[in-house]
Amino acid sequence: MLGFLLAISLSFAFAFLYAAIIFWMDRYEQEPKRLLVGVFLWGALIAAFGALISQLVLSAGTLALTRSDAATELLSVSLYAPITEESLKGIAVLLVFLVFRSEFDSVVDGIVYAGITALGFAATENTLYLFSEFLDGGLAGLLHLFFLRVILTGWNHPMYTAFIGIGFAVARLNPSWLVKLSAPAVGWLIAVTIHALHNGLLTILGGAAACIVFPLDWLGWLFIFGMLLWAVQHERNWLVKQLKDEIALGVITPEQYRVATSSVARTGAWMRALGAGHFRATRQFYKLCTRLAFKKEQSTKFGDETGNAATIARVRAELTRRSPQI
Repeated sequence: MLGFLLAISLSFAFAFLYAAIIFWMDRYEQEPKRLLVGVFLWGALIAAFGALISQLVLSAGTLALTRSDAATELLSVSLYAPITEESLKGIAVLLVFLVFRSEFDSVVDGIVYAGITALGFAATENTLYLFSEFLDGGLAGLLHLFFLRVILTGWNHPMYTAFIGIGFAVARLNPSWLVKLSAPAVGWLIAVTIHALHNGLLTILGGAAACIVFPLDWLGWLFIFGMLLWAVQHERNWLVKQLKDEIALGVITPEQYRVATSSVARTGAWMRALGAGHFRATRQFYKLCTRLAFKKEQSTKFGDETGNAATIARVRAELTRRSPQI
């Protein structure tokens, strides 16, 4: 019991920490917490156990056909695991993309939903691995594996699945139906490929592969975090461009425009509002500013789409009403 509690505590505590970092990096339009909890649970329950069951079935079939433990292990780790895991994690992103389309606006959103889904998956997977290691090697074995899986390679699953999120984001932001259909498939293929390379190299070369695989993993992390920073800056550019004419329309003031287009200024405004007792109203006001800018950007690119014009009019009216109070 102690080993299981320690395994689940360490695995989920760090998954929550990493998820909080991703959530914090979404500076201008943080996703609804209910959706983030939903995709995390999808990863932790449906994706994790669905992948486990799928891999057991596929591995049993492979062993029956080949009669080779080595071939079964290689195929299971380097092919079946990447395909089943990335597919099941990717379904969560697909569902958000289809069902909650209004909450899927940018590359940032794709990375956030994919990353948090993957962290839910990793939390459950790490729990199972750490507990198994505790049964075999005791506390020392558990802590050693914890360092390898949670600290040293803890961002791997979010990095893999982020490519699927980027693929769906590209589809969301491009009017071409060819791109809309192909981008998610390309993102899935990249996720599966780099996942398979990681697993395959470690399986074939063993510990000798660590000096190659881990630096490549870390380069992958840096690439995804670089993409996230670029995407956040891209969102800021939308705010700068789309909110500028709202000053002339009397919807927002120049000072409100300055705050709305700067994450640092927003944080300062929220802190002052917290001290003055109107944090919630201030935060909601700047969330509406972001929504207006994003909907105007979508309207520019895609036309009315799913009621962009009505949403713009409604949000603009609400901002006009609230502006004198902020």
